[in-house]
Amino acid sequence: MADWEIRAASAADVEAIAELRAVVLRGDLERLGRYDERRVRQRLRDGFEPAHTWVIEVGGAFAGCVALRPDADAGCHWLEHFYLDARLQGAGIGSGVLGELLERCDRDGVGGGVGADTGVVRLNVLQGSPARRLYERYGFVVESEDAVDVFMVRRPAA
Repeated sequence: MADWEIRAASAADVEAIAELRAVVLRGDLERLGRYDERRVRQRLRDGFEPAHTWVIEVGGAFAGCVALRPDADAGCHWLEHFYLDARLQGAGIGSGVLGELLERCDRDGVGGGVGADTGVVRLNVLQGSPARRLYERYGFVVESEDAVDVFMVRRPAA
């Protein structure tokens, strides 16, 4: 596995993350008939919350990102915007990052937030995305799905 680190994101990271999102999601979105060159970037910009986002670096260079947003109303965290440069996929980095974040959730409910410290983590992944296998390996199970998204949940480890 390549050496990687995560650091807190800042507002200055938004364009690099938006561009990575467009590249990483393009194949799946095109397959689903949902790719829009402008919209794929703008959706990230519109929902970007640096306070709940980490940048993944490999060798000190930008390699990806992940967000873990507390949702007090739902009593969980949402795993969002988990993108890794395609050249680095399959090297164990995504597994390492996901494992570390889930361990934090199990231990202390990453990010705090009243009602969001139960360790429950939810996410949605595009239908047919290979990322779903990674999530299943870490205990996520399907809660519901539609024509575009698969909604998954992971309860805290015992």
